[in-house]
Formats: sequence, structure tokens, C-alpha cells
Amino acid sequence: MKADIIPLIIGLLIFLSSLISLKIGISVAVIEIIFGVTAGNLGLQTEEWMLYFAGFGGIVLTFLAGAEVDIRLMKEKFKESFLIGLFSFLTPFLLAFLYTYYAAGWSLHASLIAGTTLSETSLAVVYSALVETNLSRTEIGKLIMAATFITNTGTALVLSILFNKPTLYTLIFIIVSIGVIFLATKFSHYVFDNPRLKNKVIEPEIKYIFLLLLLFVYFANMGGGHAILPAFILGLLMSQHFSETSETKVVKNRLRTVAFAVITPLFFIVVGMKLSLSLVLSAIGLFVALFVIKQLAKFSGVYFFAKRYIPGGHIYSTLLMSTGLTFGLIASIFGLQSGYIDNVQYSVLTGVLIASAVIPTFIAQKWFMPVHAEDLVDLDS
Repeated sequence: MKADIIPLIIGLLIFLSSLISLKIGISVAVIEIIFGVTAGNLGLQTEEWMLYFAGFGGIVLTFLAGAEVDIRLMKEKFKESFLIGLFSFLTPFLLAFLYTYYAAGWSLHASLIAGTTLSETSLAVVYSALVETNLSRTEIGKLIMAATFITNTGTALVLSILFNKPTLYTLIFIIVSIGVIFLATKFSHYVFDNPRLKNKVIEPEIKYIFLLLLLFVYFANMGGGHAILPAFILGLLMSQHFSETSETKVVKNRLRTVAFAVITPLFFIVVGMKLSLSLVLSAIGLFVALFVIKQLAKFSGVYFFAKRYIPGGHIYSTLLMSTGLTFGLIASIFGLQSGYIDNVQYSVLTGVLIASAVIPTFIAQKWFMPVHAEDLVDLDS
């Protein structure tokens, strides 16, 4: 029997990422992405099981991000989160489109893919960074995640309206998603409050959540969509349920432990492994230009609203809103598979996304962490 060394190498990278993250105080997601880029460009190949688990890891992170959002706060701060999220999407979409179309000479479809790819803010990166710094349960953290949801909704809508051709399977995916969200929101207490299922070693509650998310993944693949938005909405609507009792809070914490131990590290490492540095270097000028455009666009779109509505953490919030990865990767992969962009354009866009996941997060955590006591109130306590 031939021994497969790749899982062993991945396990080592996951463990080393945690040690380095704890040592230098930087988000483990950043370290995992860097390790992934290094390993992939040294010849380590992704396997089919890794790609599926990595994709599922992104969905689990998105669900957890939704579960952290305070619906009450989202209603109270709707104007703030909507304005930050809207301009976080709109400004980079327009600037990236205009630059690639008029200055870089890309086709109309390729430029629209570039605008869509670089408009998003990564829920996975934002959530990971907030959890690791204990900000996910504060007003700042919840407002940032709500704004990120608005941004990604804009990205998803543009991708769907401009490029997706609806089919019967698309309609089935939408109907199933709505049905799962409605039924899970209404009847999940039969799982979480059942004394036969609560706090068992075999974790039936977590397996139940995984089943719901796998339903989204299956029907999304069938309908040519993606499970990110349904997963976030499900987490959002179940967030109130999770915060009702200490028992349900424990379920969320156990799910987070399972996710951060294995599933989500694989997501970040695989993302890094898919980047070809040689192709990025072959168009380094374009890469630098698009990275700068994305950061300036995000900064100009977010900073002034963040300064007004999040005065104690406006630079930190702006930097986290400048990250990109999850939906951007979906848009760029779609563009490549549909023939709208070539391999070099895909690698440049992916490189910009990965750089924007790493650099703003590093700067935010190293130099701009919110420090005022009133900003760090735990809203769940």
C-alpha cells in the first residue's frame, strides 16, 4: 500500500501555523495562507479531498460569522453597517472595473470579473481575525461582520445578475435554501433543547449543523450557485437561538473548536496552494496596481464612515474591511472557467486577494487594535 505523505505535511503546517501565530501575535489564517503559498509553489499538489474540505471549511466559517452577529444590534445600527458595507463594495468595484477596462485594456467581461472579485470583503478572514483577538462579541466586531455581509451581498448580486444564467436547478437551490433556513430557524430547538441530544460526546448538535450546511453545498453545486450567503443567513437567524442559554452557547463554542482545529486551516492552506507565483511575477506591475487600487478604494469607501460610526476603531475596521478572499475567489474561478479571463489574469486577481487577506490583517492586528474600554464591551455577557 502506497503511503500518502500530503496529509502529514498539511497536518504539520497546521500545527506550525498555530505555534507561530501564538508566538508573534498575528492571525493564524495569515500564517496558514503564507504556508500554503510556499508549499504550493514548492511543488505540493492539492488532492480532491482537500479541495472539498477546504470549500466546506469556508462555509463553516461563514456560518459561524453569521452566528456571531447580534440581530438586535444589526437593527439598531442598520444605517451604519449598510453605509459601510455598501461603499466597501461599490468603490472598489467601480475603480477596479475602470482601471482594468480603460488602463489595462481588458475586455468588458474580464473587467467586470475584476471589479466583482476585488469588491468583496472576506467573511472568513474577518471572522477569524475577530475571534482570535476576542473582538467577535464586541460592538465593533459585530458591526464589522454586519457590514461585511452587506458588502458580500453586493458582490454576490452583481455576480449573479451579470454572469449567471438561471436554470431550473438554480431555482431548486433557492427554494431549498429558503426552506432549510425557515425550517431550521423554526424547529432547531428540538435538537438543541433535547436532553437526549444535549452535551453528548458524539456531538449530535454539531453533526446536525454540518448536515444543514452540506445540504446548501449539494444544492448550490447542482444549481451553479454558492452556499456562502445561505450559510451566513442561517447562522444569522440562529444567532439569537445560540445566545439564549449557556447550553446553546456551548454548542457554538464546540463547533468553533472543531472548525478551527482542522476544517478552516485546510481552507486557508489550500487557498494559498492554488496561487502560482511565477504567473503573478510575469505581470507584477498589474498585480501591484490592482492591489493598490483595491486598498485605496476600500480605504476611501470605508474610512470616513468608520471614523464617524466606529471612532474608537475606525482604522482597524477599515483595514479588516479591506481584506478579500472568499467570494473574490469564487468570482475569479468562475471567470476562468467561463473563459472571461485567462490564466495570467486569474493568477493576478488571486494574488491580489491573498495579499489583501494577509497585509491589511497583519497591519490591523499589529498596530491598530482597538484599545478603548467602551469599544470592547462583551455584548453576550
